[in-house]
Amino acid sequence: MHRVVGRDTFRGVMSAFPTGVAVLTARGVDDTLFGMTVNSLTSVSLEPLQILVCLNQACDSHDIVLSSGAFAVSLLPASAEGLSVQFAKREMTGRFDGVRWRAEATGSPVLDEALAWLDCRVAAVHAAGDHSIVIGRVEACGSTAGEPLVFHRGSYTRIAELSTR
Repeated sequence: MHRVVGRDTFRGVMSAFPTGVAVLTARGVDDTLFGMTVNSLTSVSLEPLQILVCLNQACDSHDIVLSSGAFAVSLLPASAEGLSVQFAKREMTGRFDGVRWRAEATGSPVLDEALAWLDCRVAAVHAAGDHSIVIGRVEACGSTAGEPLVFHRGSYTRIAELSTR
């Protein structure tokens, strides 16, 4: 039997899948910095090194990332819930206020507080409903030790460290 699924039901089901939290950043063609909180991120390929992010086509971020041709993703540590909220607000201005960052290989900003980061060039874009799947070729990346920030069922949470290590 098939059921008709509404948007709210779908969102509720997808919220049961815990995700890491990251900030996607780019430098606009006019050198303006842009950043937004994302959780739709995954690795795609080891040869070549690629990741994907999903961007809403109606958001300003969509066109900024595509026109710049490059972006970075900073994976947030558990201590950076405030950064996630700051980069998730509707108003685009002020997102970088008080945030320390550095330019990496593509010139895209990487947040200094990042648990891990990837600096990418846009390799491909695929339309998918109201979003675009943006494939990024990884030009540089790095990580440090720490606990990740996790989002589950509409709120931030933490995962317990494995005691068997």
